[in-house]
Amino acid sequence: MSIVVERDAGLVRVTLDRPERRNALTFDGFVELGRVLTEIAGRSADRAVLVTGAGGAFCAGADLSGGVPEESTLRLMGVINEAARALHRLPQPCVAAVDGPAVGAGMSLALGCDIVVASSAATFCQVFVKRGLSPDFGSSWLLPRLVGLHTAKRLAMLGDTVTAEQARQLGLVAEVTAPEDLLDTATGIARRLADGPPIALAMTKRLLNAAFSTGFDDSLDAEAAASAVNTATKDVAEAFAAFAAKRPAVFHGR
Repeated sequence: MSIVVERDAGLVRVTLDRPERRNALTFDGFVELGRVLTEIAGRSADRAVLVTGAGGAFCAGADLSGGVPEESTLRLMGVINEAARALHRLPQPCVAAVDGPAVGAGMSLALGCDIVVASSAATFCQVFVKRGLSPDFGSSWLLPRLVGLHTAKRLAMLGDTVTAEQARQLGLVAEVTAPEDLLDTATGIARRLADGPPIALAMTKRLLNAAFSTGFDDSLDAEAAASAVNTATKDVAEAFAAFAAKRPAVFHGR
């Protein structure tokens, strides 16, 4: 499994590069994905992440072309879970650029990103039930939060394929583009995030990820703590100076 990592002025593009298998992830692929995401999380120079797939596909999920692996299911799921945790724990904002199929864990991978941009050729499917399996890579947590419980059950229990436009209407996708415009559009969004204030964006992401498991009073306390951190940064001073000077702010994550 090949995962290509490219860096450009704070923006990291992570490309699943196995087009002959629609970028399906092998056991080693999940290991490598977790490693790559963990490495990015520890690099302050990496300020935003773009996840995509090669060859007109996003990700066909786990590669089960050889059947269910003979090794321990719990060991295999442990590796898949570590990759999912690495994505969820990324402090940097993450954009998915989805072209072609996003199936099973591939759909979960897309939904685990903070913003999903899809081409009109993209499709999404919780295929697990059609393989006699139940959701993984975080779908059971992500879907109800994104679309509500009953819609999540419909998607997961029937395993129907939805188009990019249907996914947008459900709230799974932020924007649908022509296939030829996908990378430019997604990269533009990711670039805006990479140029934003890294500490404030990381705090914002943490607050929102905790929203469904935190009471209102605790959320207010967390917001206050985040504000205390933010106002102590040079980025806030830069933002106010830029506002006064009527110029774009230049953030450095300090």
